[in-house]
Amino acid sequence: MTEKEIIEGCLRQKRECQQELFKRYAGKMLSVCMRYARHHMEAEDVLQDAFIKIFDHLHQFQNKGSFEGWIRRVVVNTALKTFDRKSFTHEQYGLEIREDFSAAEPSVFSQLSEAELLGLIARLPEGYRIVFNLYAIEGYSHAEIADTLGVQESTSRSQLVKARKMLQAMVMELEHVQKVTV
Repeated sequence: MTEKEIIEGCLRQKRECQQELFKRYAGKMLSVCMRYARHHMEAEDVLQDAFIKIFDHLHQFQNKGSFEGWIRRVVVNTALKTFDRKSFTHEQYGLEIREDFSAAEPSVFSQLSEAELLGLIARLPEGYRIVFNLYAIEGYSHAEIADTLGVQESTSRSQLVKARKMLQAMVMELEHVQKVTV
């Protein structure tokens, strides 16, 4: 079944087309949800809400750009609406972040698997994680992030800097643990 046939079938409320659409995109979109959610069950809830919106608003897809990109946008927006948009502006991180890090060795980053890196990102406080995902993974600009979250661009930049420093600290800690255990 082609993408066009699936879309047309979904618009006509054909169950087999809806199932095919879900089957085709649910796995990829669950991984997007996992980057914003605190745990797997929450990600599944976000995914379900997102697909309800996708089916309800499919008539708004205008065949401009990729269909998967449109779906991803709906999923990201649904994930963002699930969380309190303003919560991260008051977020405090309990441990002091050292400013004197030299850049981590490139070899440290090349040794991290995708799953390990995503695990580190998942450990970020919610606000840092949301901004980091939107900027570094989804490719949003600070202006788009500010508009989406209802904050100032400077807040988006600040949250990104803090997220990067925190990730760097986590990577450095991993490197230290690996050296100690070797």
